[in-house]
Amino acid sequence: MKLKPLSTALLLASLCVSGSAWAQQQSMRLAHGLNDKHPVHLAMVRFAELAKQKSNGEIDIKVFPNGTLGGERETLEQVQNGVLELTKASASPLETFAPEYKVFNLPFVFRSKEHFFKVLDGQVGESILAASKSRGFIGLTFYDSGSRSFYAKKPINTPDDLKGLKIRVQQSPTTIKMVQALGAAPTPMAWGEVYPALQSGVVDGAENNITALTTGRHGEVSKFYSMTEHQMVPDVLVISSAKWDSLKKPQQDALRQAAHESFVYQRGLWAEAEKTEAVAAEKLGVKISMPNKQAFIDKVKPMLDEERKNARVSGLLDQINAVR
Repeated sequence: MKLKPLSTALLLASLCVSGSAWAQQQSMRLAHGLNDKHPVHLAMVRFAELAKQKSNGEIDIKVFPNGTLGGERETLEQVQNGVLELTKASASPLETFAPEYKVFNLPFVFRSKEHFFKVLDGQVGESILAASKSRGFIGLTFYDSGSRSFYAKKPINTPDDLKGLKIRVQQSPTTIKMVQALGAAPTPMAWGEVYPALQSGVVDGAENNITALTTGRHGEVSKFYSMTEHQMVPDVLVISSAKWDSLKKPQQDALRQAAHESFVYQRGLWAEAEKTEAVAAEKLGVKISMPNKQAFIDKVKPMLDEERKNARVSGLLDQINAVR
């Protein structure tokens, strides 16, 4: 009889501990539109694993690829509204939410891939990731999405080759200006619409990284890829501001650390994927050329001079240029 109160006390204590652990656990969903073989998807799976490890099991993230919860615009709206916790978005359209993202849409901003990574890993990268908090989401990390170049049914080796062409672009005001400055007609269009548009001639070409030729099958209809490398536009892993604010500091730290480590992991995956996809594109009959970039740089200089009239953009560009 004397053991009964002790047993009851132990049971209550056990329930309190398990209840406390249950209350601390954060279940989250990360939805995106990429396929489950894509390097960025694999990096986000790694992110989920690392987040669980670094939070001692308190954070449990389930990843939903292939657009199962909506396309990029839909999932980003869900994150903004706090309906979805995490998603992946291209930095290009994010300039409509935070002007700091504009620098990724400006042409020829980064001197090399090494310069690009140093900027993303430093204070400039951190300030850009934090810039959209008042718009309902913040960035946790960037993911490499390669360099963007032009491809079409004819070679594009000089700006003159773009004259009169209808070029598909993302919904980015700055990219639209860039394509106009180069003499082409920019045509904003969702990713899923690009293949049939290229096939039917609604657009004459597009601009994207080399994997668009293979994973997007654009190389079946566009046989010339010109390595202008006019932009380096990363993907961004974002989390709902409301969800972020609900987390304890150690949980926030675990997410940030996991996100950055997944970015480092993804760089290697992307570098290998680019080599593989370049070979696959050539097997599709795509001819890859290396045009003289200086002619393109000279053509967009007036546009860049105009953009520098914005003090915020000019300041960010100066900080980027100063990174060695």
